[in-house]
Order: sequence, then C-alpha cells, then structure tokens
Amino acid sequence: MKIANYYNYQAVLDSQISLPKSLLVEYRSLGIAEKELVTILQIHQYHLDGNSFPTPGEIAGRTSFSEEECSTILRSLIQKQLLSIEQKNQKFQVGNECYSLEPLWEKLFQKSQPQKDSPAQPENLFPLFEQEFGRPLSPFEIENINIWLDQEEQEPALIKAALREAVLMGKLNFKYIDRILREWKRKGIQTVEQARQHGKKFRQGQVKNTSSTKSPVKRDVSLYYNWLEEE
Repeated sequence: MKIANYYNYQAVLDSQISLPKSLLVEYRSLGIAEKELVTILQIHQYHLDGNSFPTPGEIAGRTSFSEEECSTILRSLIQKQLLSIEQKNQKFQVGNECYSLEPLWEKLFQKSQPQKDSPAQPENLFPLFEQEFGRPLSPFEIENINIWLDQEEQEPALIKAALREAVLMGKLNFKYIDRILREWKRKGIQTVEQARQHGKKFRQGQVKNTSSTKSPVKRDVSLYYNWLEEE
C-alpha cells in the first residue's frame, strides 16, 4: 500500500509546473490583472503541452472566461508588451505562429536590476488605431504596431502621421501604413518636420511637371504627405 501511495504522489509531483515566485508576488506591479495572470498561466501550460498557439476558444475551455473575453485579454497582454506573436521559423506560413512570454519574463527578471533613466513613454497608439478602424485591433495588428515601435524603431509621431495618411487616402489597412513607413525610412525621413519639408519639395516638383506636353504618367501619389498641411 505504501509503495502504491508513493507512485500516486509521484504522479502528482510529476504533473507540476514550475513558475517564478516573483510572478505571483509582483504581477500587480507589472500592471497584470488577475484574469490576465490566469491567461498567462494557461498559455504557459499550453506550451508545456505542446500547443504554442492556443486559440481564445481553447483557453476559454480551461477557464471561466468567454471566448470573446479571452480575445480581449490576449489583446491587452500584447498591448502591454507582456506577450508577443512570433514565427517558429524564418519562413512565413499559415500555422507557423506561436505565442511567446519572453517579453514578460524579461520585464519580470530585469525588474530588480538598476534601471537607467529612460525617456518619457510615447503616447499610446492603440486607442488611436482602434478609433480610426472602428473596432478592436487583432493580436496580429497590435503586434505589428509593437514591431514598428520596438524592432524598426519608428517614431510614434511618424506612425500616427502614416495612419492619418491612410485615412485621408481611404486605404485604411496595415499593409498600406507599413508601406508608407518603409518609404519614409528608405528616404531617410525620421521626423514629421523632415516629412513636411520633403512633401513641399515634391509638391513643387509636381507643379513644374504640369507644363509638360507629354501625357502624365500614372504613379502612386498616396505616399506624398497631403496630410502635412494639417495641424
């Protein structure tokens, strides 16, 4: 009987998961709500189970949250840069995505280290995008904004300007906004003021070209900052 009990208890111990104590002690200081903490734990467990990209429905199945509420929580975690969506390998293909809690672990383990003076936090772009799109952003869209900010180091003011350009041109989608930002970066435009000066030069060149007797060549003029005269 004692041997049988030992194996039963061993099975219980073998099914345990390891979590840093600081997550349970300091999650409030990271701005994590209780429902977000439960979702983080579920994502971590799904990783251990071999599912690196659980759906909101799968997470809801293990909690008392609805699928819609799980989607909202996932968006919130990505907005707070506690969760990210990554590719399992360099080749992009459907089903190649996975959730990563690395941003959370970095913040958690670096929290106790001395912090250097950091610049003021940029304005929150997510509500602005949601207002213009008229709907909540998807996790992929939130991750896209985070990539612009963190990996590509785009200025928030330029991202906001690119969004305004897309709105004015009636091409409100992330692919178009990304195209604008890449065009500006290719031309070395790093500030709104630089974009304004570049736009003025372009418009002056367009006025000169109107005197040409040749048929105008169609070109995409949507990247040339007709928003810049607005304040």
